[in-house]
Formats: sequence, C-alpha cells, structure tokens
Amino acid sequence: MKEKSNGLRVARRAALGPYGLWALLFIVVPLIFVAYYAFTDNDFRFTTANIVRFFTATSEVDGVITHTYLLIFWRSLKLALISTLICLLMGYPIAYILSRASARTQKILITLIMIPMWMNFLIRTYAWMTILQDTGILNSFLRMLSLRPVHIIGTEGAVVIGMVYDYFPYMILPIYSVMAKMDLKLEEAARDLGCNSFGVLRRVIFPLSLPGVISGITMVLIPSISTFYISQKLGNGKFYLIGDAIEGQYVANNLHFAAAIAFILMVILLIGMALMQRYANSKAAA
Repeated sequence: MKEKSNGLRVARRAALGPYGLWALLFIVVPLIFVAYYAFTDNDFRFTTANIVRFFTATSEVDGVITHTYLLIFWRSLKLALISTLICLLMGYPIAYILSRASARTQKILITLIMIPMWMNFLIRTYAWMTILQDTGILNSFLRMLSLRPVHIIGTEGAVVIGMVYDYFPYMILPIYSVMAKMDLKLEEAARDLGCNSFGVLRRVIFPLSLPGVISGITMVLIPSISTFYISQKLGNGKFYLIGDAIEGQYVANNLHFAAAIAFILMVILLIGMALMQRYANSKAAA
C-alpha cells in the first residue's frame, strides 16, 4: 500500500512537471526581469529612484500641484472598481440562472457568452466606438425616436462600458463553475428550516459561491486596472490610466521606469488579492 501511495505521488509530480516548467519560464522569469529593471538605472546599477519617482513626481496645473502618477493610479483604480462592481452585479444573477438551467440550455448560453471572446480585442473596441460616437448607431437610433442624442464617447462612462463588455465573461464563468457544483439539497434544507429566498441567498448560496466571486473579481479587476487601449479609443485619450503610463514610458524607451510602475502595480494587486483570499478563507471557516 505504501509503495502504491509513493507511486501515485511520483505520478502527480510528473504530471505537474510541464506546468511547473511553463510557470517558471513564462511567469517567474519575466517577473524577475521586471523587478530587476525596476531597481536599476540605465547603466544597470542598483537604485530606488524609479520607485521613489512614482510616489513623488508632481505636476503643476493652474497653480495646483498634484502627484502625477498617484493621481493616474487612483483614476485607474476608480474606473476598474466601478467596472468590476458592475460586472459582479450583472454577472452573479446570470451565473446563478446558468447553473440552474438544463444542460442543453447551459451549453447554448455559455457559447453565446464566449462568442465575443473569440473576436479580436481591437475589433470589439472599434465596434463600441462605432456604437457610442456622436454620429454612431446609438445616437442615430435616438434621433429616429425623436430623442435627444447623448455624448458618451470620450468620457469615463465610455471607458467603463468598454471594460465591462470586454471583461464581463471573466466574471460569469468562475462564479458559474462554482455554483454548478453546489448541492441543491443544501438550499432545500435551508428552506425547510425557515429561510426565505433572500435568506437562502445570504446564508447558503453566496458563502458557497464566494471562491468563484473572488476569482471573478480578480480576473476582471487586474486587466481593468492595467488596460490602456480601451482608454485611448473609447476615452479619446482624455483619461490617462496607469496602463497608458507604462506604455508611454516604454515607447519613450524609459524601460526602467516603466518596469518600476509595473512592479508597483503588481505588488499592490498581489496584496489586494491576498487580502481578498484571506477574507474568503475566514468566511469559509466561519
């Protein structure tokens, strides 16, 4: 029996070997290079100037001094949080409906959700430009109804719409995958014990689906906070986000400062993810 257990352990390690190698080459090594560039100057000498510059760089507009990169980060975080919250509020009920549908209906709806992800990211963004611009499809439809056209393109609202559309499936699928595995007898037991529909949701469904919620938030928040193309096209370049800052420094060949911004963003996101995971674990233990 002991030999069989050791054989299974060796087989599992062998099966994880290719993934471990892939993770080392394409995740760990690039992150090491990012950290190396972040803490070196153009002559590759150790320095913390790039990190300090992120927190201390300022600009003056109309006599008001602002912390440039901190302000850019706050704007990026604000739009990313709004987009993530909208995705969660819309995606959670959709994931629940999906998990309770018949197998055939689930396949059809999941395919419909996945279809936009099969299209090129740039094409999807340009499609929203066509819809939201002042002479676009939306305003043409409003004029047909004799309604006043609205100006959306070039606003924060347009950027949020683009983020929600592009990253919405990443919220639905993790929550759905957890809900689909739930034991329906737990809901029946809660109702038998006197819980109404809201009580079942609060006491049974939501706590059990929390791992999927945490995964969905992570998968939406991270690309939203670091996006740059959506802000450039749907925001008309008026809203400089942290992804734009990294791209701008890279284009200007300031690779070390670009790496410093990316490194700081990575650390902040990792801390946020760790806190969310700790919260999820504490809820599960409770």
